[in-house]
Amino acid sequence: MSIIPCNKDKALRKRIEDYAEELKTEAHKVGSHGLSESEFYNSGLFRGAIERIRGQFSASMREKREFVRHILNHMQDGGFISDWESAGESNRHDYVVTLNSDRIAAIELKGCLDGNNTNIFERPPHAHEFVMWSVCTNPGADPQHNVWSGIHTRLSAEIISRNQRVDGLIVWDMICGTVGRPCPKVVGGGGHLTELGPFNLPPPCLYVFPATIPSPRNNPSPKPQSLNDVELLKAFHDCFKGKDSEVNYVDFEVRYKNSETERKTRVVRDGVVQRESDFTPIKRS
Repeated sequence: MSIIPCNKDKALRKRIEDYAEELKTEAHKVGSHGLSESEFYNSGLFRGAIERIRGQFSASMREKREFVRHILNHMQDGGFISDWESAGESNRHDYVVTLNSDRIAAIELKGCLDGNNTNIFERPPHAHEFVMWSVCTNPGADPQHNVWSGIHTRLSAEIISRNQRVDGLIVWDMICGTVGRPCPKVVGGGGHLTELGPFNLPPPCLYVFPATIPSPRNNPSPKPQSLNDVELLKAFHDCFKGKDSEVNYVDFEVRYKNSETERKTRVVRDGVVQRESDFTPIKRS
């Protein structure tokens, strides 16, 4: 059982680790710094360069936003959504989508879901639907860990503690289906690929959440919505020709135990429980 079809590429991880070691021992031979080997490593130049590159990768959203622009334009051109626009930097959501029913959906763009940034969001009051979209461009990341961390450890705690309804999650980016992250849904020709600008994309991984906030006394075990209930997720599913058996349904069960609120998270795909937690206390970061 797996919360998401793809797994961490162990061979790629090993190559990354080997290359990192080679880079550390050979870095003094690169560039025009004019330092001896000992001077180079004592100067802090290597560490500073690595931190700068790391920061540039972490901070830059241009590549991710370009990917989203391609996707939403394609969906609009195909008639799967009516319109879309960027929400601007002053909002705690990234995109506003006008659906074909004239309902409004808001999208919050996130990274790999395993960091505290996943906790930072605010459902806009005018949105009929609110969806998270994970764009994780690190091929060395572990999708199984990240998605479970995002859904159970982080999103469930925020939904319950802050009464912030989230209707669903999209896990999908430009690395999906490449050699860096092979997609089991399309390996061997079993699934549909969409050629879109520079991308050749498998269908997105979709997670449908409950329509109500879990509450120990009044609503202890809300069930997930149907895919048709979350029009934005349905539009992604239809546009990129996903299979109904690939859609994930998430439910939360909450209870009081002594002075603590505990929740259980369950993810079901094609009628089978893919992952289920024990009751665990909510501890917000």
